[in-house]
Amino acid sequence: MTAAPELLYLAWTQGFDIWFAEPSSVRMRAEVNEPFYFETRHEGTIRPHYGRFLHLEPGRLVEMTWVTGEGGTEGAETVVRVEFVKQPRGIRLRLRHSGFAGEAARNRHHDAWPAVLARLDERTTATV
Repeated sequence: MTAAPELLYLAWTQGFDIWFAEPSSVRMRAEVNEPFYFETRHEGTIRPHYGRFLHLEPGRLVEMTWVTGEGGTEGAETVVRVEFVKQPRGIRLRLRHSGFAGEAARNRHHDAWPAVLARLDERTTATV
């Protein structure tokens, strides 16, 4: 990632609508145990996402639960952990998404995250 870890942290805790969620759908406050909600649009379908923050370390770590319906986590409460690690040439974003109820949901997310993270990098780089 090109952006500073502090900006990436803000993108994950306050700015989902800049890079991931539908504009005006985000209801999120960056506090541990605070629930959040946002919507995405995929192939013309609105998909609600729910969760709560489990662990927050500004500029360093975001850990949250992540629940979606059909075509997503299939209702399972999964956990997304994102770490921002300073490297000599930028920031290494380490993402772990765990707790899927089945292989199909896990594989869908495994295949989708690289494109989503590329968009995050593009959008946060544009704001630098």
